[in-house]
Amino acid sequence: MIQWPLASLELTTPRLRLHAPSAAELDALAGLAFAGVHDPEVQPFTVAWTDGEPDVVARRVLQYAWGTWSRWTPEDWSLWLAVVLDGVLVGSQELSGRDFAVRREVGTGSWLGRDFQGSGIGTEMRAAVLHLAFAGLGARHAVSAAYTDNAASRAVSRKLGYREDGIEHHAVRGKDVTLQRLRLTRADWQAHRSTEVHITGLEACLPMFGIPTLETAPTTAPPERRAP
Repeated sequence: MIQWPLASLELTTPRLRLHAPSAAELDALAGLAFAGVHDPEVQPFTVAWTDGEPDVVARRVLQYAWGTWSRWTPEDWSLWLAVVLDGVLVGSQELSGRDFAVRREVGTGSWLGRDFQGSGIGTEMRAAVLHLAFAGLGARHAVSAAYTDNAASRAVSRKLGYREDGIEHHAVRGKDVTLQRLRLTRADWQAHRSTEVHITGLEACLPMFGIPTLETAPTTAPPERRAP
């Protein structure tokens, strides 16, 4: 019997559940993107997947999710998860790795429906996949990036302990924009942990991430509570 272990992988935080979406949930996420995920006057994504008619944007969500599953290899993978708050789908969170078994570096990406922004969900869902990366898979680094005018994304990164890691210039809607690269080390992740995260169903998935056993994914101490 052919199985897809990732279907049983789940991350939980005090408010959220993250897991591979079912077909019905994927349709719902496409509908959420159809309704819009950012101010149409700006483009926060390097790949401008939200530029287009709403039905085109919704279709891109479906195609992207299907593509991450169909192209998955232990050497090049992208874990695309639905984010659920109180039984309601609110967005998606991605964790990716290329040659992870050697490099031990991951990247992240995410989006939220506009009605769910500004309440700390973005920080909590990224904290969930960072826990998977560092505590579950034994990552050494996590990288991210945000345009310099994307204050919300950069604030999440600062709160989680990322440091600036150089800049890039990109053409977005015909304009030159600056992308700030960000890097999080294992030590900085440990120092900034404040969200409890529980992982279920990981062991059966490890070969898919290029990791043969749990011995290669060191455990870590529980997060320390930090004063506000």
